[in-house]
Amino acid sequence: MRRRVLLLAVTVVACGVVLGFAFSGSPTTIADGVRIDGTDVGGLRVSAARSLLEHRAAALANKPVVFAVGARRFRIRPVELGVQSDWAAAVDSAQRQGSGFAPIRGFRRIGVDVFGADVTPSTSVLTGALQYELGRIASAVNRPPTDASLALKGARVVVVPAKIGVTLDRAAASTLIVHELAALDRSPEPVPLPVRTTQPHVRLATLQSVRRQVSTALSAPVRLDVGKTRFVLTPAKLAPLLQLPAGGRASLQIGGPAADRWLQQLGATVDKPPRDAAFAVDGSSVRIVPDRPGVSIDAVGAARAVLAAALKRRPTFRVAQLPVQTVAAGLTTAKARTMGVTGLVSTYTTDYGGVPNRIHNVQLVARLVNDKLIAPGAEFSFNKTTGERSAAKGFLVAPVIVNGELTTGLGGGVCQVSTTVFNAAFEAGVKITARTNHALYISHYPLGRDATVDYPDVDLRFVNDTGHWMLLRTFVGASSLTVSLYGTPTGRRVVSTTTPLVAHGKIKVKKTIDRSLKPGEAIVDDPGEPVLTTSVTRDVYTKSGKLLYHDVWDSYYRASPELERVGPKPKKTPSASSATQPPG
Repeated sequence: MRRRVLLLAVTVVACGVVLGFAFSGSPTTIADGVRIDGTDVGGLRVSAARSLLEHRAAALANKPVVFAVGARRFRIRPVELGVQSDWAAAVDSAQRQGSGFAPIRGFRRIGVDVFGADVTPSTSVLTGALQYELGRIASAVNRPPTDASLALKGARVVVVPAKIGVTLDRAAASTLIVHELAALDRSPEPVPLPVRTTQPHVRLATLQSVRRQVSTALSAPVRLDVGKTRFVLTPAKLAPLLQLPAGGRASLQIGGPAADRWLQQLGATVDKPPRDAAFAVDGSSVRIVPDRPGVSIDAVGAARAVLAAALKRRPTFRVAQLPVQTVAAGLTTAKARTMGVTGLVSTYTTDYGGVPNRIHNVQLVARLVNDKLIAPGAEFSFNKTTGERSAAKGFLVAPVIVNGELTTGLGGGVCQVSTTVFNAAFEAGVKITARTNHALYISHYPLGRDATVDYPDVDLRFVNDTGHWMLLRTFVGASSLTVSLYGTPTGRRVVSTTTPLVAHGKIKVKKTIDRSLKPGEAIVDDPGEPVLTTSVTRDVYTKSGKLLYHDVWDSYYRASPELERVGPKPKKTPSASSATQPPG
């Protein structure tokens, strides 16, 4: 029995070896039953198989594949995205499916032939080109979800149904597009691209209650009560104020641009601005004019009240009590009482005149500094208080000193006010931090106590060092200007001395020929002035007699030439001796 079994085993092995050799085939050919990307390459040599695959891929490189998203179609060619398959590696992999020594190779090839083998080649693509194509498709097919909404056509409510959103699945679409463009076996039908759907937030069922609310709101007028004032809001006027559900919101509101405009108009009718407390002066006494609180409509509360009334079905309940709120004054009576503005601290008056434009400028800038409140420790700035003196503010052209010469310019006359303010501060005994004299001497200003300003560089400034608030008031008369400072009288004593006006050098004469004058005739239009100097000293003493300030202001005034018009020189007449004698 053992011999028979051994003989049978030897026979089986021998038959297997013979069978392996019989099906081993040539090692230079690919086993039967092997496919590369769906193409049968069995029995082909490596070079032949590679040539076949490359030829088929080249034939398809310029032929588009049609991709579809719903009804939209997109044609893409492999060459546009640089799609290329590694056919050499694929053929090498296919050959290894039936490789090995002759008997073993035969058995492996029998298995491949029976069960088959399909090799998928690796593929490369131009990433930038692919992303561009995906972006182009996405921009065409992506659609955000649309919530269900309501719309008004007059007083009729129209329902706009919801729509599902669609978004291209770029990751899955990228893999699918590359695979289809690289494939040698193409389907004649369009290739559907994967998309994701997005559900809307608000559906029609959610809006049914809002739809009924809108119908109720527009069913009858709404009465608005603000104190003793009444208004009627008709359905036609109410409809534009309703803000229907939108943007994921499912509630009815009063809002939007039309509602904002309506609330502004309502506020203009109802609102009363507050009035600040004020100081009324009479000579040296001061009394406080009480403040008056203002009234302002509560816009948010009013919108809620109107909507609540509009949603009532019974006409007797469709009344909206519009809420108002009190607006406090910026300066209350209580605050004014604590400021210490109780009496006159100092006052000063200057006379003015000139052309109408100059008088206009004096009055205008006096109004700009009038009622100026100066906090304790604060510095008053003339330029900051008035701002730029411009034509837009109403300033006119009038005589003004520019670079030491009298000419005309915008805002001439402003220094009348700055000089008067300076002297009021001078007499109040407060600390003066900036003062500049005029370039030319002006006789109608107090000697050595003039103060010029030029926005924004040359300024007049002083500090309220009294410990209480100060109020600057201007009083403009027909030919005089008074500036008064009110606050808590300090009892300071001001002692000042002024040195005489001293002339330096001679007056230069500037002559111009006036041919309307006779020869030798002369007219002086301006006598001119030499350089002039003066000095003012101010000593300020406290109520107890202690010296608080010792100030000295030196003033230097430029020279101005004498302006003289003279007649032309007389013409020369020929003398008898120089006359030509006739020939003898």
